[in-house]
Amino acid sequence: DPKPLLNKYDGQSLPDSIVGDAKFAFLQKDSATVMGTSRVFKKHGQCGMEISDLLPQIATCADDIALVRSMHTTQFNHLPGQLMLNCGEARLGRPSVGSWLTYGLGNLSQELPSYVVMVSKGRGLPGGSSTWSSGFLPSSYSGVMFRNGTSPVLNLNNPDGISPEMQSASIRALNDLNRLQHQHIGDPEIAARINSYELAFRMQSAAPELVDLSGESQATLDAYGVNRIEPPIKSNLGGIGNYQTFSRQCLNARRMVERGVRFVNIIHASWDHHSSLDPQLAHNCQMVDQPIAALLKDLKQRGLLDTTLVVWGSEFGRTALGENRKGFKKVTGRDHHPYAFSLWMAGGGIKGGQVYGETDDFAWHVARDPVSIHDFHATILNLFGLDHNKLSYRFQGLDFRLTGVNPAKVVKSLLA
Repeated sequence: DPKPLLNKYDGQSLPDSIVGDAKFAFLQKDSATVMGTSRVFKKHGQCGMEISDLLPQIATCADDIALVRSMHTTQFNHLPGQLMLNCGEARLGRPSVGSWLTYGLGNLSQELPSYVVMVSKGRGLPGGSSTWSSGFLPSSYSGVMFRNGTSPVLNLNNPDGISPEMQSASIRALNDLNRLQHQHIGDPEIAARINSYELAFRMQSAAPELVDLSGESQATLDAYGVNRIEPPIKSNLGGIGNYQTFSRQCLNARRMVERGVRFVNIIHASWDHHSSLDPQLAHNCQMVDQPIAALLKDLKQRGLLDTTLVVWGSEFGRTALGENRKGFKKVTGRDHHPYAFSLWMAGGGIKGGQVYGETDDFAWHVARDPVSIHDFHATILNLFGLDHNKLSYRFQGLDFRLTGVNPAKVVKSLLA
């Protein structure tokens, strides 16, 4: 979101008329000042979308992207923010958006989970598995985390001395017992357990084949940057060694889509640049830029982008004010900012080549066409043919929805 006034007012305070009663995680409000930026924004594509110089490869896909610059959320810290983004509520125990989609649409693949999560190296998310949990939905709708490397799921291989025939007989016997128990009790988790055992058996051959990239062409591997060298950096919150990992995850995401996986979530942390913003942001952007652009182009050339929705975003934005946290000798980063931020979407029924919404001169507040997290979720469900007002699940006597009880709207201008 290009804001040239950041450099003009660098080192100056923002008036109370802008900051108001904003809450911060660490920033000292009374003495914080505007922090300029070294980023350069240029227009790209036929649409003329302005994109940062740190994302030159994604910029080549501008005409396929719908960039939403008017997102806002109610949460300003990571755990509640991530729960809000992924589950529609800032509390534990709610189903994630991937779980709602697989509950509403069912499986496409018999050999792989409908919902797969891949997490980069490093410290991970504060919310952990709660951000891809099925919550009160049956556990069969929960995301399955695929590990990095050639063994995506633990304990898929049979122990020594256990033949496939012996294992198959054991699973049949176990499922027969589970079905008897299900007839007696009626607990839906027993049915979910049966499905999990059967899926795990089928995954023994499907999962290793999925992550085996030996059948991909060298041109494809190079496009994603699977073997690229990670540039040196003194320290990085997201961990070291993620360049090749993230490239493989993006390529595996395409392979999952081809094999019928309904929902793929690639998680990389951390972009939490409270300090050392310039070098760390550049490092992270260079890490994701090439493989994400390759994924978009690969899906498009294979005729899959029209039926695959790609979303890139985070739980909130960052402040125009520099973070002057106590104990920091220099101001080199930005604090959490829930009041206005950006994300983008492509493919899957999205009208590309457009910027939706607008923020004020300091990207502090949404100035036009606000989009809440619930609006975002309602729009995603709509793209998959689901009405957010009708997709519900009864739990403890209440009918729950991903978008909650407050009004939510489908952002129709984003739709093709």
